[in-house]
Amino acid sequence: MFQSITTKELEGELGAQLRAARLRRNLSQADLAANAGIALGSLRNLEAGKGATVTTLVRVIRSLRMEDWLVGLQPEVTISPMQMLRAKKPRQRARRSKKAEQSSP
Repeated sequence: MFQSITTKELEGELGAQLRAARLRRNLSQADLAANAGIALGSLRNLEAGKGATVTTLVRVIRSLRMEDWLVGLQPEVTISPMQMLRAKKPRQRARRSKKAEQSSP
């Protein structure tokens, strides 16, 4: 799905989504930047898709109360890869019982 989209396009889409969320909450860029504890220029760059630090992104997301969106980026692992490696493979065939082997000539 995202293979044909460039990194710049993804950054632009992320910035547009954050801008839309800010406007839905009727916040100015200056208000959101102050609430997030970041510089106004950093927020402008983030919304414009010009790049930002992960810290800036997280602070803006928290200020917009969108933590669920952030958590949704990485689903919780229910089984560890090591457990999968240690698990026995499912059986492919049935084995004759020992009684059947002893009674056959």
